[in-house]
Amino acid sequence: MAEIKSSRIEVSDGALIPDKGEHSLFSAWRLAFFGAIGVLILLPVLSPDPYLDIIKFIPDGILKTFEVTVLSIIFAMIIGLFTGLGRISRITFINRLATIYVEVVRGIPLLVQLFYIYYALGKMVQLPRLTSAVVAMSFCYGAYLGEIFRAGLQAIPKGQMEAALALGLSRSQAIRKIILPQTFKVIMPPVGNEFIALLKDSSLVSILAVSDLLRRGREFASTSFRYFETYTVIALIYLVITLFLSKLVALMEERMQHHER
Repeated sequence: MAEIKSSRIEVSDGALIPDKGEHSLFSAWRLAFFGAIGVLILLPVLSPDPYLDIIKFIPDGILKTFEVTVLSIIFAMIIGLFTGLGRISRITFINRLATIYVEVVRGIPLLVQLFYIYYALGKMVQLPRLTSAVVAMSFCYGAYLGEIFRAGLQAIPKGQMEAALALGLSRSQAIRKIILPQTFKVIMPPVGNEFIALLKDSSLVSILAVSDLLRRGREFASTSFRYFETYTVIALIYLVITLFLSKLVALMEERMQHHER
């Protein structure tokens, strides 16, 4: 019987990442990205009412979406760093605590966490809507980034730590000065993918009345009753943003690989 070789299948919930080896004018990424931009330009020209009105109504929602996303990914990176270090810690209590955090958070849907932090915890600590959204997004994605940090830390050869200890550095100094700088280079592409996923998930904060892109679209649709047209524009804007960010992630990954050669 012929031996069957196992292969690893990677599936991401991020946007379509352009293949750096594909330079065709009609690549899938180019067709999707420029096609979405073309439709966004064409719709207001052909039908100013309501498409032009929609586009004029939602710019502040786009800014709020980026505000929530950027703040959340910053705090999630901090949480993820400490979680990843906790996951590889030799101290049983810290290791177990970080592992429980990862398992519990990844087992609860983000939407439930948003409701819980804003409504349930709101009985004890009253948080503004935007703060609640950022806390929930950071808390949730911190668990996922914690696993990325853990994998990145474990990907660094053990000889690096042994060499640092042999030079007289303590374990904490070796991690801070030698291991972490290399880890950040390893994890940047998957962190970029998580940033894109977080941007899309930020649409959930509209349930807390945060005036993000989706919330502004819902407000326009509820007053004009043009639901199809409104959500068409919202979907196209999300598509353009995520595809643009996916291109940046691909360029960043290609540049990092080029520097490693």
